[in-house]
Amino acid sequence: MSDRNAFLLVRAGGRMVGLPLEHLIAVAEIGEVHAVPSPEPAMRGVARLRAETMPVLHLGALLSGTGFPADRGQTGVVVEADGLHLCLEVDEADVVSRAAIMPLPPDASLPWARGVARTAEGLVPLLDLTALGARLAGGERDS
Repeated sequence: MSDRNAFLLVRAGGRMVGLPLEHLIAVAEIGEVHAVPSPEPAMRGVARLRAETMPVLHLGALLSGTGFPADRGQTGVVVEADGLHLCLEVDEADVVSRAAIMPLPPDASLPWARGVARTAEGLVPLLDLTALGARLAGGERDS
């Protein structure tokens, strides 16, 4: 299996999702976050991580289309998404896994997923970080 079949399992907003390793930069503790205006309700603000200022998005809120919760998590996953470096705030970064990536089921309503993988947790959606980065860079929002 190639690296395209490797992903980091994270728990965010009560669900388990996979983040493709080819986009992963680091797992880091999130320090101070500074609020900034944004049309994206999941955007908590910006933080300085790995000598770079980058947006911090609450992944659970992003996936559910809601605003970020009042309580801030400490775990961030720094990813490259369509040329942007982002910090995804997660509840927990679990383990790197490798599995065959299967297409989304025809009845799935997961516009942010590129496929699913079978893991010990069951079927886990794998995020399409390129599409996510393009959406955020373009300022587009799902309705």
